[in-house]
Amino acid sequence: MANSAPSSAKNPILEVVEMKSENEESFQTFILHDEDHTLGNALKFILNKNPDVSFVGYSITHPSENKINLRIQTTGKPAVDVLKQGFKDLKQMCAHMLTTFDSSTKYYKENQQDQSAMDQSS
Repeated sequence: MANSAPSSAKNPILEVVEMKSENEESFQTFILHDEDHTLGNALKFILNKNPDVSFVGYSITHPSENKINLRIQTTGKPAVDVLKQGFKDLKQMCAHMLTTFDSSTKYYKENQQDQSAMDQSS
């Protein structure tokens, strides 16, 4: 019986496909492990809004593999910097949506209570 000890090295979340030369900083492929269309599509949307991006696309190599390949080509800025900014912009957009949702939910609940009180007093 084989003893399977847990691995001490944690699998990477983000992997950068090795560049062949230093002049290729403006186009890069990234592998995002344990991700799917949810992050891939949102990140593609955000990165397409960046004026430094000339192309962005992602693919899922195979349905049984839980990773996406993200390709970024820029107008000269390092692709890794554009990706970092994309993650920041996506986080900011998600925070805004959560705040908006919470305040709308609170407003709805308060108005429902007011409406219920008015209906009972009639």
